[in-house]
Amino acid sequence: MEKNEKKSILLRLSPKLWQELNLWAEDEFRSLNGQIEFLLSQAVKKAGRERKGGED
Repeated sequence: MEKNEKKSILLRLSPKLWQELNLWAEDEFRSLNGQIEFLLSQAVKKAGRERKGGED
C-alpha cells in the first residue's frame, strides 16, 4: 500500500453515537470521517501503539 493511500472500511454505529460524533466533528470543522480518523489516531498514540514510519 502506498504511503498516502487510504483504506476504506464499513463501520456500524448506533444512531446516538453517530449523532454525537457528527456534532463534535461540526464543532471542530471536520467531516465525520475526518473526526473518526482523528480520534482513532489519538487513541493509537495514547496507547503507545504508534509505529515509527507509519502513516499519519
